[in-house]
Amino acid sequence: MAETVSGHGGDLMLAALRAYGVTEVFTLSGGHLFPLYDALHTTGVRLLDVRHEQSAVFAAEAVAKLQRRPAVAALTAGPGVTNGISGITSAHFNGSPVVVVGGRAPQFRWGAGSLQEIDHLPIVRPVTKHAETIMSTAQTPEVIHRAVAAAIAPHRGPVFVDAPLEVIFDKAEAVIGAAHAVTPQEADPDELARAAALLARAERPILIAGSDVYTGDAVAALREAAEALQVPVFANGMGRGALPPGHPLAFARARKAAMTGADVVCVVGTPLDFRLGFGDYGEAQVIHIVDAESQKANHAKTAAAPVGDLRLILTALAQTASKHDDWIAKLREVEDAARAKEVDALSADTDPIKPSRVYGALRNVLDADAVTIGDGGDFVSYAGKYLEPGVPGAWLDPGPYGCLGTGMGYAMGARVTYPDRQICVLMGDGAAGFSLMDVESLVRQNLPVVIVVGNNGIWGLEKHPMQALYGYDVAADLQPGLRYDKVVEAMGGAGETVSRAGDLEPALNRAFASGVPYLVNVLTDPADMYPRSANLA
Repeated sequence: MAETVSGHGGDLMLAALRAYGVTEVFTLSGGHLFPLYDALHTTGVRLLDVRHEQSAVFAAEAVAKLQRRPAVAALTAGPGVTNGISGITSAHFNGSPVVVVGGRAPQFRWGAGSLQEIDHLPIVRPVTKHAETIMSTAQTPEVIHRAVAAAIAPHRGPVFVDAPLEVIFDKAEAVIGAAHAVTPQEADPDELARAAALLARAERPILIAGSDVYTGDAVAALREAAEALQVPVFANGMGRGALPPGHPLAFARARKAAMTGADVVCVVGTPLDFRLGFGDYGEAQVIHIVDAESQKANHAKTAAAPVGDLRLILTALAQTASKHDDWIAKLREVEDAARAKEVDALSADTDPIKPSRVYGALRNVLDADAVTIGDGGDFVSYAGKYLEPGVPGAWLDPGPYGCLGTGMGYAMGARVTYPDRQICVLMGDGAAGFSLMDVESLVRQNLPVVIVVGNNGIWGLEKHPMQALYGYDVAADLQPGLRYDKVVEAMGGAGETVSRAGDLEPALNRAFASGVPYLVNVLTDPADMYPRSANLA
């Protein structure tokens, strides 16, 4: 329902954003944005601030991912925007509808050298779906609506809008229109029929569910399709938890056997990128199901590639019934054997502590609906292997862009989304250097989270491969035994260092009971190397 609003540019901007369900804005204070802050303050909309702009964008991305709606980061002009580029780029690769609002030097003096004067649009355009400057105050709602409509249209992604100083401070009257609604796109019937036929006659099919299954609200449809087709399901990203642990069709450890033995591989809602062998599965036929033409894998050969609303496509596939009892039983044997081999690693009482042992302790402490956040290399790879979300929408990682520094921003967005759930950040000691200062933001705004640092004193993802390639390594060492817990204590949180495996669970229990940002600094074995199988190229 349309309404007329009078006020400065910040008032008009906020009114347009609220039409899309926005209830909070993440920022780092900047004078170019004062009218937006004024609008937020006078209307009671939550404003959360950070110590580095990338954390503001990551926090907004966490809200966008978890709540499946647009979320807003407000960045001041010039370095405020450029500091947020890594966050915007991650949102681009993750298909997250983040709306980035930028301040901008005054247009009336453009070219004279105002403070932080730079044209942001050429910088952000390669990693946004839409980028535009508001050139008059009265046009503010129209521009915001245009940007948000682009952000939420398949395939979702970040957008950018900035407003020159005089535009956001000036006053005007404007009509705030109703929120743009996304019309579900029907897949091409022929492509859909091809996919259904392939799955119906397959003898050894598998299904891989990616993040868009969750963000496209297609979890129930995925379960319906998997159960009708009786197809084993693997997951990555936010697809994790789409089938709960213990579901007879949920698999995690038999991926290699499945990939090499399958005759049909159906990938839903995730790119055929380095994480999935670039879509090359030998003789297997590939079905790639995505929500937009832009997501089709032009580098890989596909036997069917339906494009459209994932719920509609999966619901249609659920009309085809089939059975693969022998194939499922074979993969279950592989799965069970692999899990049996993990028992010793998860309970290892070694000195130094093995990273796997940290996850053995976490499995005993984390609630089924805990939100786990990965921010790191080798240490987080172990998390992906050993932790299984009990519910959908409870796993956040940087995604295919692989950007470190997501941790504190994601934690902020997760805590805002879920005030009462466990929020656990799993962080390598290298990643800690990117965003740990934003613990102060969490403390100051009463946002308790638990941070578990796997502290091996090295860049493990680089040191071990360099040693293997060259017999030496450079630029791969960090300060061993660094007291990251003391850093958190100094900012008003709490923490402790753990050097013995038997002390892990008590420390984690203290962390979750503390009610403050709490860092458990675990000294892990620098000689331990994650057995990596994915290639970078």
